[in-house]
Amino acid sequence: MEKTDDYLPGVKCVVSSCYYNMQGNYCTAEKIEIQSPKAQDIQETDCATFIKF
Repeated sequence: MEKTDDYLPGVKCVVSSCYYNMQGNYCTAEKIEIQSPKAQDIQETDCATFIKF
């Protein structure tokens, strides 16, 4: 997945250890994928786009 020079509007990311994180809590991935398909609440979801910085 490509890293862009701009951020995804409407997406807030507070994971400072992610490669796609931009100062100000923004995400610079060209798109994001949220997992798990069978999630029933917020604790069962995560960002599959995450790459450790």
